[in-house]
Amino acid sequence: MPSQGKKLINNPDAVVTEFIEGLVETYPGLQYLDGFPEVKVVLRADVSGPTYDKVVIISGGGSGHEPAHAGFVGEGMLTAAISGDVFASPPVDAILAGIRAVTGPMGCLLIVKNYTGDRLNFGLAAEQAKSEGYMVETVIVGDDCALPPPRGIAGRRGLAGTIFVHKVAGAAAAAGLTLSAVAAEAKRASEMVGTMGVALSVCTLPGQVTSDRLGPGKMELGLGIHGEPGAAVADVQPVDTVVSHVLKQILSPETNYVPIIRGDRVVVMINGLGGTPIMELMIACRSAVAKLQLEHGLAVDRVYTGSFMTSLDMAGFSISVMKADQSFLQRLDAATKAPAWPVGADGKHISPKVPIPLPSSCLKESNEV
Repeated sequence: MPSQGKKLINNPDAVVTEFIEGLVETYPGLQYLDGFPEVKVVLRADVSGPTYDKVVIISGGGSGHEPAHAGFVGEGMLTAAISGDVFASPPVDAILAGIRAVTGPMGCLLIVKNYTGDRLNFGLAAEQAKSEGYMVETVIVGDDCALPPPRGIAGRRGLAGTIFVHKVAGAAAAAGLTLSAVAAEAKRASEMVGTMGVALSVCTLPGQVTSDRLGPGKMELGLGIHGEPGAAVADVQPVDTVVSHVLKQILSPETNYVPIIRGDRVVVMINGLGGTPIMELMIACRSAVAKLQLEHGLAVDRVYTGSFMTSLDMAGFSISVMKADQSFLQRLDAATKAPAWPVGADGKHISPKVPIPLPSSCLKESNEV
C-alpha cells in the first residue's frame, strides 16, 4: 500500500524557492533574480550582462535533480541556471529573464537536456532573445543509452553526462573563446558521452505518496531521472554484475551510442541518484574502473564519484562514460568556483597503493646487513 512520503520541508509548493534561498546563503558567489515564484534563476554574483566580456553558459530544467543545475553555477562552469518546479520545465519568461540578466556582447550558449518541455521552452526563449538582439546558440544533450534504437520522436534523454558538457563549455568560455567555438566544443562533448542508470527505488515527490512500483528485491535498469519506467525490471544483483551490464549497454558496438573502442581513453562519472550512500557509490566506482580497463580495454584518465544529477531521494546510480582527449582533459581540469563540481578529481592517477612502512628497527637492521 503506497504511503505518504516523509520529507523535511515546509510547503511542498515552496521547496524550489526555499532551496534557492538556502543555496545563495551558503555560497556568497551566487545570487538569484527577484522574481519568485515564477522566475527561479540562480546566477553568478560577479557577472553583469551589459559589461560581461565572455560567452555566458546557461542551463536548467525541472528541479529535483540537485545539485544540478544551480550547484554548477560559478566561474568556469554555468553563468546562470534556470529552475522549473519539481520535474517541470522552467517557463519561457524565466529562461528569457536569465538570458537578459547575464548575456553580454559575446553572446550566450544554452545547454538543454533532451526533453520535450525543455527543448520547447528554451527554444522559444532563444528565439525571443535573438529578436531582442542577443546572440544565442543552443546545444541539446541526449546521452541516454538505456533504450535500443529506434528511439522515437524525442530521441535519447538527457542525463548526468550533461554535467561534463557544462564543464567543457564553461572552461572554454572562461578561456575567452567565441560563441561559435564554445558551442562547437560543447556539441562535440555531448556526442562523446553515454549514460545509463539503475535504481533500487523510485523517487517520492514532495507532498505525494511513495510509489510501490518496484517491489522487494527488485531493481530497475535504464529508468529516467524523473522516475520514468526503464528498460527492464530485474532481481537485485551484486553491484559488479550491475556495473558490467550497464557498461556493456553504454559501450555496445551494436547500438553505437558513443564512438568508443578498445584502446581509447575515457573519463567516467559514478552519479548517485539522491538516496545512495557514498560507500555504495565508491564500491560501484571500484567496479566500473576495473571493468573499463580489463574488460573493455580502455584507459581511465579521470573518475568523478558523487551525486551530481539526482532524482530526489531515488536509491541508485548512473554511470557516464565520455571519450577523452587532451583538449577535454584540459577543460575538465580547468579551475572552477562552481560549488558542486568535485574538488581533487583532476590530475593524472598514480599507483593507488603504497607499501606499509616497516618499523624503524627493521630498517636499521636491513641497512647494517
